[in-house]
Amino acid sequence: MNPASWQAMHSFTRDSSVTSQRLKPGTVRRIASYARPYRGDLVLFMIATSLDAVVTVAVPLLLGLIVDKIEAKDTRAVLTIAGVVAGVALFDAFLSIAQRWYSARVGEGLIYDLRTEVFRHVQQQPIAFFTRAQTGSLVSRLNSDVIGAQQAITSTLSGVVSNALSLILVLAAMFYLSPLVTLAALVLIPVFILPARALGRRMQRLTRESMQLDAAMGSTMTERFNVAGAMLVKLFGRPAEEADVFSGRAARVRDIGVVTAMYGRVFFIALVLLASMATALAYGLGGALVIGGSISLGALVALASLLSRMYGPITALSNVQVDVMTALVSFDRVFEVLDLKPLIGDRPGATALPRTGPATTASLAPPGELAPPDAMSTPDVMSTPDAMSTPDAMSTPDAMSTPDALAALAPDIEFDHVSFRYPAASEVSLASLESIALPAPEHTGASQQVLRDVTFRAPLGRLTALVGPSGAGKTTITHLVSRLYDPGQGVVRIGGHDIRDVTQDSLHDVVGVVTQDAHMFHDTIRANLAYARPGASGAELEQACRAAQIWDLIAALPDGLDTVVGDRGYRLSGGEKQRIALARLLLKAPSVVVLDEATAHLDSESELAVQRALKTALAGRTSLVIAHRLSTIREADQILVIDDGQVRERGRHDELLAAGGLYAELYRTQFASQEPLPAA
Repeated sequence: MNPASWQAMHSFTRDSSVTSQRLKPGTVRRIASYARPYRGDLVLFMIATSLDAVVTVAVPLLLGLIVDKIEAKDTRAVLTIAGVVAGVALFDAFLSIAQRWYSARVGEGLIYDLRTEVFRHVQQQPIAFFTRAQTGSLVSRLNSDVIGAQQAITSTLSGVVSNALSLILVLAAMFYLSPLVTLAALVLIPVFILPARALGRRMQRLTRESMQLDAAMGSTMTERFNVAGAMLVKLFGRPAEEADVFSGRAARVRDIGVVTAMYGRVFFIALVLLASMATALAYGLGGALVIGGSISLGALVALASLLSRMYGPITALSNVQVDVMTALVSFDRVFEVLDLKPLIGDRPGATALPRTGPATTASLAPPGELAPPDAMSTPDVMSTPDAMSTPDAMSTPDAMSTPDALAALAPDIEFDHVSFRYPAASEVSLASLESIALPAPEHTGASQQVLRDVTFRAPLGRLTALVGPSGAGKTTITHLVSRLYDPGQGVVRIGGHDIRDVTQDSLHDVVGVVTQDAHMFHDTIRANLAYARPGASGAELEQACRAAQIWDLIAALPDGLDTVVGDRGYRLSGGEKQRIALARLLLKAPSVVVLDEATAHLDSESELAVQRALKTALAGRTSLVIAHRLSTIREADQILVIDDGQVRERGRHDELLAAGGLYAELYRTQFASQEPLPAA
């Protein structure tokens, strides 16, 4: 199948419904802005494409001229023209290479620009965006839609220009050689186009169904081939059922593939048949004209050769609206993501949040031990990792060795009449990125309020524990501290600074977070730890791991720090993951620690190790902890009892227990069982 025939067939498989979609105003102008950096390459690409179209017409005319010179027995002219044909063939080969070169430069450059821009933009979206968007849809925007958008500039544009120019030149040459033969050949076009459109509609439906089934199978594999999904399937004894469902979908894709292949062959045969019939018509009618002396034999040969170059462009251009709209819609889908404004962003004139807390590896040392003097520095010189190694950066060992000294540097956390509701889908996401669209808009009234008029202060350098029933709003409070969301009303302050007035980078440098299910990338322990500080040395990694009570286990592994943790860290136990997460936190050395305890699911040995690591991690830092263990609650300097989005009670353990309120009830139902048994 020649390129023009393949392009024509591929065009008919595209979904014609795209022509009914309305593009946003300015889409074409916006597309042009992406092509502007490549305008020089595009000009050369279009010149090469145009010259290739000229060559398409020139070769048949030269072959016709050779035939006439053969009839005239002009040997010199025959050899000269044959040499010209060979030269044109070499020039055409050069043009093909040039087209491919400039097409690749422009196309791959556009893919790079769009992919990096979409990836960077998606990274700036709030966490609510990722809780709603389907991962597969996001990946599709970075892959399928970006490539489709690239084709608008390269394949579609060049195809339209090449086919249009080729058709104009071919028809002009044919009308010049014989208007009668040309008109007769054009009469045959509807005989092919009408059945081809009907066949194309059927191929469109099959292609759409195949793409949907492929997406469903891809989603199934993504969910079942990760550790959690595979474990769920095995534990519920459903491997056979899953295989049957997948097999059914794969069988349908197989059947569609067979039918589509047959339709494609029928399409190609019909195109070849049309060209053969037109050639027969040209030789029959043209032969009569040659015998009658109306045209030369060379003209007849040229006409027959030009006919084979006429039907492909005509067929492709008959569906050009679908091709162009398909490419433009891909661009529109990419722009749809780029136009989604992040809810969380730096305000104009935002300043850096002062890093007023522990900022050196000195704080990594377990209680009773001091870090080496060269590992310590004052907070003012911690803006870059290199500052840690300079002599001027060193301080005396006792400057940062005690929790009281650390506490003097840590900022406080203040919630001032904070109210909050989670944003609706329309505020943070796109319906096209969600696997399930709600039939009606989400309710956003008072019932959606998660926090209501929350006011408290977490003292600097002290431990504040959050307790309360599930769904009370504890996790939401921790999300507001790290500015994963902004409050609807009220202010969250750290060290007296409204966190909306400081840069996000500086805020995340000051605030360290450990979630209940500590996430690990499918990489080595070293890489997961270094995520907190990419330039950390091996000695610093070891020191952080020792402080987190995990170094002995890592050192016992055959590959040590280079051990791969597996998908989401599933090769590690819960306690090991938690301690590595704490080591990562210690390596970051934040002034404020936000922690969701995970010790409720650990065995006693792991729990003891994690508790020791926590004592090191929280020492001297302003800490906000969602507490699940009685030991943490007893050591808290302040306990906040959260219920129904409000602070119901506050105080220390003994005070709240004596008050006999909600905390006392929670203690009896959740924590009393953790009390040690009395000695016999």
